[in-house]
Amino acid sequence: MSTALEGFRVLDLTQYEAGTSATQALAWLGADVVKVEQPRHGDPGRGLGANPGAQPVDRLYFLNLNCNKRSVTIDLKKPEGKELFLRLVPRFDAVVENFGPGAMEALGLGYEALREVHPPLIYGTLKGFGTTGPHAGYKSFDMVAQAVGGSMSITGTPETPPIRSGVTYGDTGTGMHFAIGILAAYVRRLRTGQGEHVEVSMQEAIANIARIGFLGREFVGDPVPRVGNNLRGLAPTSAYPCKPFGPNDWIYVVAVSGRMLENLAVALGRPELMDDPRYQTLTARRENEAWLQGLITEFTSQRTKHEAMADLQAFGIPSGAVFDSGDIFTSEHLKERGFVQVMDHPVRGETEILGNPIRLGGEATKLEPAPLLGQHTGPVLAEELGLCEDDLAGLRARGVV
Repeated sequence: MSTALEGFRVLDLTQYEAGTSATQALAWLGADVVKVEQPRHGDPGRGLGANPGAQPVDRLYFLNLNCNKRSVTIDLKKPEGKELFLRLVPRFDAVVENFGPGAMEALGLGYEALREVHPPLIYGTLKGFGTTGPHAGYKSFDMVAQAVGGSMSITGTPETPPIRSGVTYGDTGTGMHFAIGILAAYVRRLRTGQGEHVEVSMQEAIANIARIGFLGREFVGDPVPRVGNNLRGLAPTSAYPCKPFGPNDWIYVVAVSGRMLENLAVALGRPELMDDPRYQTLTARRENEAWLQGLITEFTSQRTKHEAMADLQAFGIPSGAVFDSGDIFTSEHLKERGFVQVMDHPVRGETEILGNPIRLGGEATKLEPAPLLGQHTGPVLAEELGLCEDDLAGLRARGVV
């Protein structure tokens, strides 16, 4: 499966997470992704979260977003650097960027400029609010996208303020939309030879992800309220505590159909519930929810979250232990499937990384370590542009690469 996109070549100008997760998805699927970075510092994600004065070692943040790519350094602000980049563009199928609004145009490297040198080019643009509309000039990060995309308004409970998700779907969720758009443009170009400008807005991607959460407006109007874990329309759906009652010792249980409710009653050791009027209808379960949740809590509190999940799943009841970061990286299930992998990074050594959730042919993608800054500058410029070592030495001396 690692060769599914073999032959698709991408110049990757993305940084941080949103665009970078899109290009990593393409690299996972076999695209040749060449990351173009600023000399000396590179993608700001390389040092994100490092303490001032710390040894300049690429952070796990960068390693998790840049597997299976190559890295070249070119100073696009220098005329020589811009010229090198423009010479590279026709050798590639796509240029992908997520700089701030107007940054590429200020460099003279916007879509119209690059299309002149390579008409079939696929040009991918990811922005917080898109490139048109009154907010086009506004800047964004993941948490801003979660706010303006509406997801924070339905996350939490009526007693809490709007809550940012711990999952960065403002970034990576947008990145997955972005990758789909780039692939759609590539498929069309294979068919027609036509280039394309692909644009994704973080605000719109989050609103799309949140669209089902907004469906309550049909019944309660606007704004749709925050309901937390307790989805009353599917009572007794909620999260329940498990021993030893640590911060993540919880299990989420969903019982929505007649068969699930019957199996839940049996699993709880209370088959007589099926004859109890408090259990027989959704309205009755809502009205007696505290009683019903008490029965489930009595069951889960006698088990660990993993035991409770195994016991409930044995009866066909959709339920999931709340996996924390330690559970994910030590999961025998995820290890056996090849989702948790250990990479041998040239500086950090053996490093655990989460892999590609997409499988083709049943095989897990083999992860290659994220590149060191400029690791492939020489080989790429030699292969693509025919530069010799003297040419490269001169470019390095002038700070172009």
